Amino acid sequence: MANLQSYKNRLLEVPKKPGVYLHSNKNKQVIYVGKANSLQDRLKFYFSKQNDITPKIRELISKIYDFDYIVTDTEQEALLLENQLIKKYQPKYNARLKDDKSYPYIKITKSEDFPQIIISRNPKPRDKNKYFGPYSSISSVRHTLDLLSKIFPYRSCTKEITGKDKKACLEFDIGRCSAPCTGHSKKMNIIKQS
Repeated sequence: MANLQSYKNRLLEVPKKPGVYLHSNKNKQVIYVGKANSLQDRLKFYFSKQNDITPKIRELISKIYDFDYIVTDTEQEALLLENQLIKKYQPKYNARLKDDKSYPYIKITKSEDFPQIIISRNPKPRDKNKYFGPYSSISSVRHTLDLLSKIFPYRSCTKEITGKDKKACLEFDIGRCSAPCTGHSKKMNIIKQS
């Protein structure tokens, strides 16, 4: 790491606000993008002596020549910006989000009488569906939807709902769907209006 004292002086100017930071090497190439709830606290980690860090982090720190940061209003904005910057720069030391994947959202379709609640990685704000997220962990989203289906049975299938099916699926049998396909359910206008 070049000019440690210079970095420590610059750290005093970094705000304790959420945002994204970028580490670059001596060729001015971005080698790592990260997000933080407090930029100053997170960046201090890289510029202080650490005994219990992994070899990969130690190697990253040895390659840092400069840093930059972008302040955001919320942690959620930092999460989205981090995703965009990783895709843009393809930093060597970022393992996640370098491919086409994005953070997961929970999507509630609003164009159907019986809305679906599904996981989506590509929110489209203009499609009039309801999106919640982004979330940093797909397993947490799956766990949330699993819990939600136990408390509030909802439609998770993609079949066309006619109300004329003779038999409901297993999800209905275990109490996780209201079986709109058989005509058991009434329209869910509450979700459509929100």
